[in-house]
Amino acid sequence: MTDDLTIDLVPDESAGELLTLRRAAFVTEAQIHDDPNIPPLTQTLHELRDDLKEENVVTIGAWDGHRLVGSVRIEFEGTKATLGRLAVAPDQQGRGIGTQLMFAVLPYLPEETTEVWVFTGKDSAQNLAMYQQQGYEEQFDKTAGDLTYTYLRRILGEVDARNDAEAR
Repeated sequence: MTDDLTIDLVPDESAGELLTLRRAAFVTEAQIHDDPNIPPLTQTLHELRDDLKEENVVTIGAWDGHRLVGSVRIEFEGTKATLGRLAVAPDQQGRGIGTQLMFAVLPYLPEETTEVWVFTGKDSAQNLAMYQQQGYEEQFDKTAGDLTYTYLRRILGEVDARNDAEAR
């Protein structure tokens, strides 16, 4: 893990850098699924800027100095938060940035949030393993176009209670 990261909200003036980061990070995902048209690769700068303005959406980023090296999008709906578009710059992967972003999400969750959902391509073994390591459990698969996504859920407090019980 890297300790010298700054994690904060992604401002509109970083939208171009965020778009570049996502495109670089999601090329591998597109190759795994043999689909160059996955949403993170086709989203326009205008669409991304609109998304950054949404009231029920928060996008946080990880900066190494002035460089945006990771990001995650969080959408809120009632007591549910959904994480998406977790991206880490290809040359920065394997340093724990994705994991740090997963933990950094917690302070941004509204108080009423009781469950957090994530989704990734069904064939994305590395992503699935990372989410499961963080306490997310597979719930269902859903097909959208040519892609099948696996949805995972974590009930807040449940994983911590389980870990406390195992430690005893």
